[in-house]
Amino acid sequence: MQAIILDTETHTLNGQPIEIAYAPIQVNEGKLTLDKTQIFDQFYSVDEPISYAAMAVHHILESELVDQPHYTTFQLPENTTYIIGHNIDYDIRAIAKCGIDTSNIKAICTLALARLVWPEAEAHNISALIYMISKGSEKAREMIKKAHRADMDIILTANILMHQIHHLKIQNIEALYAASEDARIPRTINFGKHRGSAIADLPADYMQWLLRQEDLDLYLRKAIQNTNLVTL
Repeated sequence: MQAIILDTETHTLNGQPIEIAYAPIQVNEGKLTLDKTQIFDQFYSVDEPISYAAMAVHHILESELVDQPHYTTFQLPENTTYIIGHNIDYDIRAIAKCGIDTSNIKAICTLALARLVWPEAEAHNISALIYMISKGSEKAREMIKKAHRADMDIILTANILMHQIHHLKIQNIEALYAASEDARIPRTINFGKHRGSAIADLPADYMQWLLRQEDLDLYLRKAIQNTNLVTL
């Protein structure tokens, strides 16, 4: 088994990956270990031009993709079981476009964990969390200036994860995955006529209707099923 922190930059929103970075990590006895010398970071060519909206976020130019390998050549390291990232589902979808079979990957979302650990935070994006953790330090500012590039986002995500592991008293990668899965299960519904209501307080017939929707979010489905109030 191997655990990695992974980040991607794409040519457009939900597009093809033009940069992929990852680093193997270990969680043993409550301590996170990441060797910066093992960070993988690669640009990739894609089949369409980079959108200017995406370019404004990651600042990757078309000229940097010339003579780079095609994105479909990307491969995960052997025995990768856990992939960690901030809003990791986005990155999982990106590498799936490369032809990677992600069906057995155990995804750990530091965004979901951040909402659990710091529910009162003003924002839960990477930059805001780094400023919050560092109490607005100059070092944080210098690191954040390099954010939205995959290699630096790996380091920033690891920093956030280290604090989450300490706060939640996580001892190993299996416990971290379990905490992430629990954190991803919503406690309230964020759409529709019952927006803001606790899942457990939803009318039974409405929960039954939601469960019949094929495109229902996996974790909302789990939340409803966990109420033990629904029979189909």
